[in-house]
Amino acid sequence: MKSMGKWILLAGIAVAAVAAYIFLTRSKPISVTIIEVDYGDVVSTVSNTRAGTVDACRRAGMSPALGGQIAKLPVREGDAVEAGQVMLELWNDDLRAELQLAKRDAIASRGRRDEICTRAEVAQQEARRMSSLLEKGLAAEEETAHAVGEAKAQKAGCEASNDAALVSDARIQVAKAHLERTRLRAPFDGIIAEINGELGEFVTPSPVGIATPPTVDLIDSKCLYISAPIDEVDAPAVSAGQKASITMDAFPNQKFPGFVRRVAPYVLDTEKQARTVEIEAEIENPDSDRLLPGYSADVEIVLQTRANVLRIPTQTIVDGTNVYVLEDDTLAKRGIEIGVRSWEYAEILSGLDEGEKVVLTVDREGVEDGAAATVE
Repeated sequence: MKSMGKWILLAGIAVAAVAAYIFLTRSKPISVTIIEVDYGDVVSTVSNTRAGTVDACRRAGMSPALGGQIAKLPVREGDAVEAGQVMLELWNDDLRAELQLAKRDAIASRGRRDEICTRAEVAQQEARRMSSLLEKGLAAEEETAHAVGEAKAQKAGCEASNDAALVSDARIQVAKAHLERTRLRAPFDGIIAEINGELGEFVTPSPVGIATPPTVDLIDSKCLYISAPIDEVDAPAVSAGQKASITMDAFPNQKFPGFVRRVAPYVLDTEKQARTVEIEAEIENPDSDRLLPGYSADVEIVLQTRANVLRIPTQTIVDGTNVYVLEDDTLAKRGIEIGVRSWEYAEILSGLDEGEKVVLTVDREGVEDGAAATVE
């Protein structure tokens, strides 16, 4: 009996030891963050591969057509100008004098024309009078012929003087054109971005084939667009007119609505094997006081929108088609069917129901099928 009791005691101790070992060595539940499956909008988008650049739809870097000394500079950097406004004028006293001379010559030409044409009119009247007298036999035929010839000559002289007056008027236009070449006018309403020159300095036109800074850089800030590259894989899905969301480093907490205005009809191959397509996205109603050409920007193009569908955050998906679901404090790996997806959300076609708890922290150590878990 004593032997029997001894064995029972030993067996109890062994069972207790095994239970203690299991208790001490069991895996502790991992802490996870979960999110419930719900309904909402899913927007499918594509984005640029490198930072884009804000630019103006119209931008003109201009220099005078002639070389010369800056005599007038009525604008400064940052000034708003209207189309046709003079922004710069070179010294042109000589051309002004030529214009004045052409105008006075035109006045003299018109005076000579009026004198000659008046004589021609008098000669015409005399020729008609002599012809009438000849018909009545009161004038000699020779005198009448002389009067008629004189009238024709005077008429030709009138026409020649009229042509000479037109030539003088044309000389005025030529002189005005030469004078206008010394002025730099705004081709459109805009903002002066940069002026390379000061009053009294000399400017020269750019030599052929050599790029030099423009004397005046004019920007139309009422229309701004983003030029950015997208991956060639995404390019077929992008077309002009699609809506876009634009973000800038200068305004990190703000998105600017826009639309795709152009997709380049060619592929760029400038970075080894990274082939991209250039797109242009225009900003709707840009705030020209805040947005400046040259800012870096990113473009997110909206391809497809699914409203009020069952969705989960895209970051909860593992291996492309699986998620971890929390069921009674245990993780279960489950396959799902995905519809439209974006960087933020993915549409669930099957595999999940509304309200189910999906693990958000899938990259945490210990997250696997069958693991015990607690919710943070």
